[in-house]
Amino acid sequence: MEDVWKQFEENKITHSAAHHLIAVKELRESRGYARVTDVARYLNITTGSASTNLKNLKSKGLITEDENRFLELSEEGAQLAQAVLTRKDIFYHFLVDVLDVDQEQAEIDACKTEHLISAETASKLDKFIKQYKAKNAA
Repeated sequence: MEDVWKQFEENKITHSAAHHLIAVKELRESRGYARVTDVARYLNITTGSASTNLKNLKSKGLITEDENRFLELSEEGAQLAQAVLTRKDIFYHFLVDVLDVDQEQAEIDACKTEHLISAETASKLDKFIKQYKAKNAA
C-alpha cells in the first residue's frame, strides 16, 4: 500500500500533454489541420512551449508531423485524447448531476482530474451516474 503514490507518476501523459493531444484533435476536427502555432494559439501558450510539449508527444509516438508541418494524432494518441475527454465528461456529470456542484467549478475540477482516473473507475462512475439518474427520475 505504501507504493500507491508512485502510480501517480506512472500515468501515460501529464495534464499538459493531455491538453496538447485534445488541441490537435479538436483543431483537426474543426479546421481539418493543426500546426504548432495553431496549438499554441488554441492553448494560449507560446509557440516555443507548444513545440517542446509536442516534440515530447512525437517522441512517444502519440503525434506525427508531416513534411508540411501538419500534426496528426497517431492511433494511440487519438485513443488517449478520446479517453481523456470521456473521463472528463463522466466526472463533470458526476459533480453536476450527483453532487450538485456549480457547473463552472465542475468544469475546472473535471479538467484537473481528466487524465488521472483509471478506465475502470471512469466506467464504474459512469454506471453509477446512470443508475442514480434513473432512480431519481422515477
